[in-house]
Amino acid sequence: MTPLIHWFRRDLRLRDNTALAAAARDSGGAVIPVFIFDETLLRGRFVGAARVRFLLESLEALIAALRERGSTLVLCRGNPQQELLRLLAEHHASGVYWNRDYSPYAVARDTAIKQALHNAGYRARSFKDLVVCEMDEITTNDGQPYKVYTPYARRWHQHLIATGVQVADVPDLRPVVGAETLSIALPTLVDLGLTTTQQALPGGEQPAHELLRTFTDLQQPLSIVSYKEARNLLALPGTSRLSAHLRLGTISVRTCVQAAQNALHRATPPAVVGIEAWLGELAWRDFYVQILYHFPHVLRGAFKPQYDALVWENDADLFAAWCAGRTGYPVVDAAMRQLNHEAWMHNRARMIVASFLTKDLLIDWRWGERYFMQHLVDGDPAANNGGWQWAAGTGTDAQPFFRIFNPTSQGQKFDPQGDYVRRYVPELAAVPDKYMHTPWIMSEADQRRYGVRIGHDYPVPVVDHKVQRKRALELYGRV
Repeated sequence: MTPLIHWFRRDLRLRDNTALAAAARDSGGAVIPVFIFDETLLRGRFVGAARVRFLLESLEALIAALRERGSTLVLCRGNPQQELLRLLAEHHASGVYWNRDYSPYAVARDTAIKQALHNAGYRARSFKDLVVCEMDEITTNDGQPYKVYTPYARRWHQHLIATGVQVADVPDLRPVVGAETLSIALPTLVDLGLTTTQQALPGGEQPAHELLRTFTDLQQPLSIVSYKEARNLLALPGTSRLSAHLRLGTISVRTCVQAAQNALHRATPPAVVGIEAWLGELAWRDFYVQILYHFPHVLRGAFKPQYDALVWENDADLFAAWCAGRTGYPVVDAAMRQLNHEAWMHNRARMIVASFLTKDLLIDWRWGERYFMQHLVDGDPAANNGGWQWAAGTGTDAQPFFRIFNPTSQGQKFDPQGDYVRRYVPELAAVPDKYMHTPWIMSEADQRRYGVRIGHDYPVPVVDHKVQRKRALELYGRV
């Protein structure tokens, strides 16, 4: 059999890789694994250095895993269509297999590549792999895409019960002689024109499976069992931390679903709630992917176009304070500093800072969306956009725009002892719990006692929440 190319993209793993398994089956194992550093993405407005470093770590792990099986990952840099046609010709391969992606850029790129390969006489096949339910698998009764999560999730769970998930083993691969001569060396972050001081979790297939194994261990005190409650407590490691791995496919979503379902079979009734809550988050992931696919305008404007008429104030100094974690609201500042240091932020914190940027600072949600994509190791166009539009009240959610988080009460509710704030805002480390989320009300004597001068060591609030809430309602009310 002639060899086939498997084009790795957001599927940087060997286990349960749909297109890779199909390529191995159809070629008798003669697969040329390829990854292409797409210059368009490397120069894009959403590129994030921490995410690219996670990508490079995952590629290094993939190279090692392929080498153990006698195979080689061919690395290229440039235009994917040109590179694939060159590799096909140079190695007399018969076609290219890949797993589908659903962003507007990916859809346009892949459509053009598929047509070019067919015109040149090559096979080109793409597969569902990134999601549990693909774009048109879950629709309303009249065949339209769902625009609200709750009815979508109901159908998603019904579909999952009816069809289940199948997880494939690592396919048998046999070396293709000379494939290694086609590859460039694995570049460094600097080679790609990027630098970062952020410290994210390591990439690679093995770390992903270790995280999943720990999270679905029902004997662990903080695991999928306690997820429904613990996921909102900012100071606790109560989430799976698998988001970056799902973003770049170092673990498959089917593997995650299967692990959750296996946990359900072993769980006591109280634990079922946590497991089902986590499955609901995987449904959210699919929901936002299909929103982006069917309504690609969301990457440039509001899902509800009437909100494109919002006249944002867009104060650059306030935005800089938000980015740096210097707003004077402790939970907001802790969250932004966590992002800037770890390339990740707790999901509850993401909601808090997004509401604060849009409803308190009156800054366009797209400014925050871009900052998140440039700094999050798990930055995903679909989920990130969906989350920001949810917070801004411009998106798919049925909740009206007057949902405005109070940053003080959010901190008091979800970080009641202030442990999260103390971890990331050391200026407030000695402040007692009762002042942790309102340090500006401390007397001068208390400020001296606790070693922090408000307005000097830690900023006074950059805005008054009560005033800004009223102004936000007026702003939205005009449209």
